[in-house]
Amino acid sequence: MNTITFNQWQLLAHKALDGECITMDEALSVLEADNDEVLQLMHAAFQVRKHYFGKNVKLNMIINAKSGLCPEDCGYCSQSIVSTAPVQKYALLDKETLLAGAREALSRRAGTYCIVASGKGPTDKELDQVVDAVKEIRDTMPLKICTCLGILKEGQAERLAEAGVHRYNHNLNTSKAHYPSITTTHTYEQRIDTVEKVKAHGMSPCSGVIIGMGESDREIVEMAFALRELDADSIPINFLNAIPGTPLEQAGRTAPLKALKVLALFRFICPAKEIRVAGGREVNLRTLQPLTLYAANSLFVGDYLTTAGQDISSDHQIIEDLGFEIELNAL
Repeated sequence: MNTITFNQWQLLAHKALDGECITMDEALSVLEADNDEVLQLMHAAFQVRKHYFGKNVKLNMIINAKSGLCPEDCGYCSQSIVSTAPVQKYALLDKETLLAGAREALSRRAGTYCIVASGKGPTDKELDQVVDAVKEIRDTMPLKICTCLGILKEGQAERLAEAGVHRYNHNLNTSKAHYPSITTTHTYEQRIDTVEKVKAHGMSPCSGVIIGMGESDREIVEMAFALRELDADSIPINFLNAIPGTPLEQAGRTAPLKALKVLALFRFICPAKEIRVAGGREVNLRTLQPLTLYAANSLFVGDYLTTAGQDISSDHQIIEDLGFEIELNAL
């Protein structure tokens, strides 16, 4: 049995608040903690979360702006070329549909609207469409805009920034060592390069992970350290929702208590960053979803890309019942 005590979890919180990075051994101890210690662990993580974010919860909503038709072979994705999952396939949505999605985000009290498109990266024509929609949303709605369009070519990050995109998402997804086991059609280094391009053009970098793809505990810690080094402002933590027809369809779910330990780990390592409970939370965390907000300060609401989320009223109720508040934009 792990012998870390309550005071030692507090020590990790104090180190995070003092700007000191915890060690690899300390990080592994979080993931290896006895399940009986999870509430103590979450209490320590909450001290860090509350210091930086109070009891505010940021809400984000995704629109699947282009579905399927992807030449990549990512093992977790139902839209990839190797997937046989029966998902919708369509080209980039038109401007009016993207604007309608933004209005829906507002109705759900989301502060950030995430325009996500499948594919290795956007064509110039697709970028034109996104830029046109972004400009109108910025002019007419109090929303922050995040785009997730894949690997960016030279000049594309600059155009998105000029259009008013606040944030660009490009997840690392897994550790550098584990990456070739998940996809072979692009590299871990290409993902790092895109995030660096985003930062260079003044957009806020959003980059996260998917837990449950066969990685080790050490590799989970390496992901967290990599995102700390990358200085990602927003870190979505996805828990694999294994979709039939994908190479990872047989992967088991992440145990709810293990998922909580992962969130606490990322809070200790990236203390001042937005940590978002993202895809797969409903099927992996199930009834323990409310506890996630003691470490995380952000949620995706509504549906994901090809999988359904829970009813928005349930998410609003969780936040209210915890005594937390939805953070609205002051644009």
